[in-house]
Parts: sequence; C-alpha cells; structure tokens
Amino acid sequence: MTRSETSVKRAAAHIAKGRLQPPSPIGHLPREFQPADIADSMAIQDAVHELLTAKGRGSVIGTKIGCTTKVMQDYLGMTHPCAGGIFDSTVHHEAGAFDFGSFLHVGVECEIAVQLGSDIQAVAAPHSIETVSEAVAAFFPAIEIVDDRYVDFVARVPDWRIWVADDFFGAGIVLGEPVTQWHELDLAAVQGLMRINDVEVGSGHGRDIINGHPLEALLWLANAEAGRGRDLPANWIVMLGSVVQTKWVARGDVVDVEIEGMGKACARFT
Repeated sequence: MTRSETSVKRAAAHIAKGRLQPPSPIGHLPREFQPADIADSMAIQDAVHELLTAKGRGSVIGTKIGCTTKVMQDYLGMTHPCAGGIFDSTVHHEAGAFDFGSFLHVGVECEIAVQLGSDIQAVAAPHSIETVSEAVAAFFPAIEIVDDRYVDFVARVPDWRIWVADDFFGAGIVLGEPVTQWHELDLAAVQGLMRINDVEVGSGHGRDIINGHPLEALLWLANAEAGRGRDLPANWIVMLGSVVQTKWVARGDVVDVEIEGMGKACARFT
C-alpha cells in the first residue's frame, strides 16, 4: 500500500467514524490526510462509501449534486457543483419520518430529482443535454436531508474538499411520486417552494440551476463521472440541486416541498 492509499484510508476512517451512530463532529482532518484537490476528495469519498457499506449503511444508489444554484453557491462560498453519494437506507418516499436525535445539526433543501431509465455511458462522453435527457425515466419533487457534521461550518474552515470527501453534507432524501410525463413540463420555468410548519420559507425555479435548466446539472455529473471512467447506471437517482437555501430545522418540525407540475414531498422530525 502506497503512502497515498494509506492517507486515503485513514482520512476515510476519520470521516466514517463521525457518520456512524451516535454521530460526532468530524472536525478537521490531520494535515497529512487532507485532500489536495477534487481527485483526492473523490478518492476519499469512495473509501468512505466502502466503510459505511461495510458497517450496514447499505449500497450507494445515487448521487446528490450540491451547489448547482447561485443561492447555494453564495451560501457556501463556492463557485462550482460538487457530488456526493446517496445510500439506499436513507431514501424515503412521499413522507419521510426522521429521528431528530440521529443528526448533529439537521437541515433541509427543496430539490428536483431524476431517476435514470438507462445507462449514461462514460465511453459516449462528452455528453449533451439531448443525450442525458434520453436516459431520464422520471422526475420527482424531493427533499434533501443535510447534516452539518463540522465543528466550525459557519467559519467555513473545513474547506469544500473535505465537504466533498464527506458526501457534501448528505444525510438522506425524500422522493415524491415519480413524474414520467415530464417532457410536457417547462422544466426551466417550474417553481419549487418549501414550507416549515405551514410557513413558506423559500422558493425558486428550475432555471436557477446551472446554465438555466435542471438537466444541466445531470449533464455536469455525467461528464464529470465520465472523466473518472464511470457510467451513470440505469435506476440511478440524481438530486439536481436545491432551489432554496438550506433551512435548519428543530425537533417536531414538518417540512413540505412542492415542485410545480410534479407534486409534493414531506419530512417530519421527531
């Protein structure tokens, strides 16, 4: 095992420990284990997935894409999207019930999601909006559950490379009913809004996602994964990004999101 492989595995072990129950702040990685670039971050992320799967978290069945909208890039101080994994054990449908105490600092995001009906193959890159669109089987209204697992997130000290290695705050999702007749929708114009305890807390549109269209996020992911020699397989779930800034919730809160023309999803924290 090379020094690089050792560093990746030790960084992954540090991160995975904070993700297991009971959760604990991940804090700072020792300098010698810190990712130097996005390739390092993704290598650590892969190792984190292996460790969490071995510990019973389940399989990675999708990708959450973070920072695809200006509101989220401004909030997190980033200028580009990032990707993290979605574990099957963390996927809820229509109405998700969550144990508030199982998180450190839990938040929610109003998202548009897709599920692929066929592979998007790396060998076909560079992809286009047309080619990735052909692979989409369904759209969903969705909620992403995020967890601030950092000791000083507000100060932005753990930079984005560590956030990426740790699945970029990912902690679960709620998917509404699938929309298979999505070609009839003006995806750039659809409005998404989020309510907490029946009070509207934010709204946005599909055009807020990079380059003015939700599927631009899928295109970004497909080409990024192709650069790593990886396909996006059939049935893969992709969260395309939040059109509302992250909202942090309290025990007892009920969160509803609605995407125009797609429907609703709900999350309850008890």
